[in-house]
Amino acid sequence: METREVLNQLKDGKISVEEAERFFKRQPYEELGYAKLDTHREIRSGFPEVIYCSGKPDEYLVSIYQKMYQENGEVFGTRASEHQFELVKKVIPSVEYDKVSRILKVEKEKKRIGKIAVCSAGTADIPVAEEAAQTAEYFGANVDRIFDVGVSGIHRLLSRVEAIQEANCVIAVAGMEGALASVLGGLVSNPVIAVPTSVGYGASFHGVSALLTMINSCANGVAVVNIDNGYGAGYLATQINRLAAYGSQRGIENESEHDGSRLK
Repeated sequence: METREVLNQLKDGKISVEEAERFFKRQPYEELGYAKLDTHREIRSGFPEVIYCSGKPDEYLVSIYQKMYQENGEVFGTRASEHQFELVKKVIPSVEYDKVSRILKVEKEKKRIGKIAVCSAGTADIPVAEEAAQTAEYFGANVDRIFDVGVSGIHRLLSRVEAIQEANCVIAVAGMEGALASVLGGLVSNPVIAVPTSVGYGASFHGVSALLTMINSCANGVAVVNIDNGYGAGYLATQINRLAAYGSQRGIENESEHDGSRLK
């Protein structure tokens, strides 16, 4: 439960003063020995902790998912394998796995706000683009997916410019030479988050070529995250989208007071 929910339940008489006191006395993380679950992260930052699944021992991963699900009623993990999905599914039957983005999640129904446009240069970039898109959706944003609009056929991109320009933030996912981010930066008035991918032939150096192109972009308003970091782009885009929708981080806490018609 979040602080506001505890206080509302106390006010409504659904929990006792002693139960509320126990909640506030908890340390801001849960010690598991092999991990320290940051159960207060959403209170501090507005975003719950996310699990990076790759490389975690099976028993640790399953335990972490169980604990976080018990705490929040939902849980989100990136870079998961099908093997990990099968393990978690045994203890949380409602867990979902997307083979493209490799996201492993249990998600509650939620209101989504604003709009983020996630653009990929090619079909091979979609796994990273989907990681970005699903991250943003999990954190409460509406997402418009605009895939396979790379600069080798720029008419495809130009046919979707109006939809892209309506977004509060644009994520540009591209490998090879990574030119998509610069082109988008010259077409929109809102921030562009560039995500270089490791897609490309030998001289692309597993995404370094795209990374350098994006960092050296002459277009204004382009920020760059690490190679294949769709999650990081989705997180940052959500922060921008929230600011566009509510005007401030504090406004997020009072979102129920806002009229939905004000949002794009």
